[in-house]
Amino acid sequence: MNIIMAFTIILISLAIGDIVSTKTKAFVPSVFVTAVLFIIGFWTFFPQTIVDISSLGMPGALLAMYLLITHMGTMMSVKELVRQWKTITIGVAGIIGVVLGVMTIGRLFFGWDAAVIATPPLTGGIVASIMMSEAAAAKGLDDLSVLAILVYVAQGFIGYPITALCLKKEGTALIRKYRSGEMVWEPKVETVEVPEQKSKFRIIPPVPEKYNTTYVILMRLGLVAWAAVAFATATNEIISKFVICLLFGVIAAELGIVDRKPLNLSGSFGWLMTSLMAFVFAGLARATPEMVAKMAVPLFGIIIIGVIGMGIISIIVGRVLGVSKEMAFAIALTGLYGFPPNYILTDEATKALANTKEERDFLMDQMLPRMLVGGFTTVTVASVIIAGIFIKFI
Repeated sequence: MNIIMAFTIILISLAIGDIVSTKTKAFVPSVFVTAVLFIIGFWTFFPQTIVDISSLGMPGALLAMYLLITHMGTMMSVKELVRQWKTITIGVAGIIGVVLGVMTIGRLFFGWDAAVIATPPLTGGIVASIMMSEAAAAKGLDDLSVLAILVYVAQGFIGYPITALCLKKEGTALIRKYRSGEMVWEPKVETVEVPEQKSKFRIIPPVPEKYNTTYVILMRLGLVAWAAVAFATATNEIISKFVICLLFGVIAAELGIVDRKPLNLSGSFGWLMTSLMAFVFAGLARATPEMVAKMAVPLFGIIIIGVIGMGIISIIVGRVLGVSKEMAFAIALTGLYGFPPNYILTDEATKALANTKEERDFLMDQMLPRMLVGGFTTVTVASVIIAGIFIKFI
């Protein structure tokens, strides 16, 4: 298979996901459809390295992650980030729910080792999965080593549709209030030529439009992402470099170092998102039919128990904090997949519900910051901490 064939097949899979999502008004999320297509493809005619062959894999996917996360930070202000303390609390509560559910009920059904090894991947992303998989393999627990990877691969199949449903319900309630006048919202300025965009913290004046070319926009974003990664490395990643990228994006946009939504302004967002999503689905190559059949019962049993625990605790905490049960559960569910699926699912829900660009921007402004912060709280911070603790229990 050559590069253009691999690229086209991947884009066909992604496009079919988009079409199905649009046809069903996001009831069936695109990431779910595309994941199914990829796993069927890997079990039939996809080369295991199809994403690498297409040039959409590493190291380009890592670059896309750095730039996209920094870009996402520019979409939030310092005030907005501080305002998301409820989101962080709910995200942590969801993780506590997973741990309680799997380490009590899950342990009774599937044993101590399975519960310990599967819990960290269920609270986060690939880093926690790899940590637990390698630890299990070192102890000679080969089947459970595979289970750690399968949990990471399979949890999205449950998380995607539930999240889509929660976001649609939350979005429906929000748009009804907006249309009735119960909620008032003013669009944020997004274009560089409007001076009102600058915040009270801005110290660098806007770049004149004629000089603010695609190269200049991407250069400024690259400098911020580079600084973030360098800072994380210098501090031995006490805080994940991805979280630092988000924070640096917030600060840089406030100071005027980089534009708001730079990837949109440069026309680069779609390409980088394509690269990152392709890399996410590449992880499905690990899930062979034999592996899935052997580990199916503990795999889905642990995921279901964990999600139930997550739902119960996050909804209770959300209710105490005045957050709707749909939004609270959606925030907690970001722990199953993180970024970029949390962005894709939110984007699809707003497209399905909004009749105008203003309505879509309103919904994105209300839901996306919560989904992004929720994802970074769970996947990039808490899951690695939990993996570091649980790895000692094997």
